[in-house]
Amino acid sequence: MRVTADRDRCVGSGQCAMLSPEVFDQDDDGLVLVLREVPAADLAEEVHQAADLCPAQSIRVDD
Repeated sequence: MRVTADRDRCVGSGQCAMLSPEVFDQDDDGLVLVLREVPAADLAEEVHQAADLCPAQSIRVDD
């Protein structure tokens, strides 16, 4: 699994950072930061949930 984020689309809702804090964070402007581009397999469910719930659809997960 590889995780990427389009920071230009991000609206700073913070859903990703709340759902999967080991993989996502926010910068000083509130925009998404991907902390682990290749997260451990046990984080897959929360990473997919974060991507699904992103209001801007700025997170992409390639399995």
